[in-house]
Amino acid sequence: MSGPVAILIGPPGAGKSTVGALLAGQLGVAFTDTDTAIEESVGKPVSDIFVQDGEPAFRALEQATAARLIGGEPGVLALGGGAVLDPATQRLLAGQRVIYLETGFRTMVHRSGLDGPHPPIPGNPRGRLKQMLDERHPVYAGLAWRTVCTDDRNPEDLAGFLAAELAAQP
Repeated sequence: MSGPVAILIGPPGAGKSTVGALLAGQLGVAFTDTDTAIEESVGKPVSDIFVQDGEPAFRALEQATAARLIGGEPGVLALGGGAVLDPATQRLLAGQRVIYLETGFRTMVHRSGLDGPHPPIPGNPRGRLKQMLDERHPVYAGLAWRTVCTDDRNPEDLAGFLAAELAAQP
């Protein structure tokens, strides 16, 4: 199998970056996060790309970056939460060791800081988050080689579990 040893997918707050870096460390391989790779190539944060250039521009960058990294980057790769919505990216993920870090709504709300009495985003951010999770869950699950729930799990223990899962595979 060419490409990454493992590709982590899941919603924002699932722990892709945290668990991915720990997993890469345990496996002795490099770790790459597509959002970080995009920020480095464009020279500005993802949030600024969304605001200044718009979501379509970001998604085009995300698809190109994912294609480049899935196609040959060794190590552990973490894809941005929406990267898997692109049909071309979905095709590239076929046959790869894709690990869906599944996260429940309550955990996502907590990790994103939306569980306080005054959410940091006006409007209905919890409703938008719930809708996003409901829409994306079937895509994440359908692409997964393994699905692992991250709720109430220590990132170090989760990385150790995944390292053992990967080592057990030919």
